[in-house]
Amino acid sequence: MRSHTTNPTDGVEIAYEVSGDGEPLLLVHGSGLSRGTWRGLGYLRDLERDFTVVALDLRGHGRSGTPHDIDSYAMPLHVGDVLAVLEATGLDPVHYVGYSFGARLGLVLAAEHPEHLRTLTTIGGSWEPMRGNIAETFTPEWRKALRDGGMAAFLTAWEDAIGAPVDPATRLAFMADDPEALVAFFEASERGDGVPLEILAQVTTPTLLLAGTRDDDRHRQAQQAARVMPRASFYSLVGYHHGSSLAPVDEITDLVRTLIETTDAS
Repeated sequence: MRSHTTNPTDGVEIAYEVSGDGEPLLLVHGSGLSRGTWRGLGYLRDLERDFTVVALDLRGHGRSGTPHDIDSYAMPLHVGDVLAVLEATGLDPVHYVGYSFGARLGLVLAAEHPEHLRTLTTIGGSWEPMRGNIAETFTPEWRKALRDGGMAAFLTAWEDAIGAPVDPATRLAFMADDPEALVAFFEASERGDGVPLEILAQVTTPTLLLAGTRDDDRHRQAQQAARVMPRASFYSLVGYHHGSSLAPVDEITDLVRTLIETTDAS
């Protein structure tokens, strides 16, 4: 089932879909991607066998609203988007699985609204401030590329920076983005203060933090978070960098199931 709801604070529409049957599980993608990424990589086909899976499009992405002003991408509004989707579906609390920005959003939810989460799995997530992160993750030319040449120019600059082609599922998601909305989203993401370790130390949601061994900063941050969070564990995705961290689908979904089964058993 595909549908949409509205953030009551600013009226931005958030698109989502629901499939499968079982305990509710929410998938939240990363910067520039969309809910279609989960289907393209095989996550939905795998997870909807055992869960009622909700996959949403972050604001500025996919079929959700695409405001062009930076203030529309403040973290409290992203939090409100998730809560609006949970209210619209009636699937609350949920097992939350987030990648990259979606992982960061999950950490904020666990800190500020833990009653909505049964478990939390983060993939390639970070809790430190993100200033300069967009240039490091994609390309130093990201702003100019998006404004002068749109998504095609951005993807070319990104591929030049990493010296390899972007995988087809990621390319498809980025090509569907609104360049000006993505600029605003990126600008806003670099303004945030992150989630301090002293706040994470108070999070009691059962949590699994995953990061690739070649995703140096996020691998370090995930380990640090796991050490201070009272009900968290850390797992390395060996050989993967940030952009490829979603690739080991079977490995990740097995780990998600183990976390959920262990939590349910306790």
